[in-house]
Amino acid sequence: MTFPGTRPIHGDAVHLSIDTVPLVFTGAITCQGILEGGRGYVELTLPDADPNHRRALERCTSYSWDLYRDGALLYSSPTLTPSGIMRRTGDGALVVKGSPR
Repeated sequence: MTFPGTRPIHGDAVHLSIDTVPLVFTGAITCQGILEGGRGYVELTLPDADPNHRRALERCTSYSWDLYRDGALLYSSPTLTPSGIMRRTGDGALVVKGSPR
């Protein structure tokens, strides 16, 4: 699949591959394409349940994911290069921003 578009896609599970390490997140998950300065990025919003997952995301050089809802695949990302990670105020969710390689 390609750029997810600017309309949010909501799922309940994501299988994330960080470099070569697989991680699984469950809960309220959203991915959305954003445009900044003429470039396309993808933001993935994850529940922040494990500090080790956040640290792994902060150190990674590439990542990709498959987003699911009720077991059905909604979106499969290309390999992305991380360009930012932040904790959202209020619910503490992680927002990971990346661009295609």
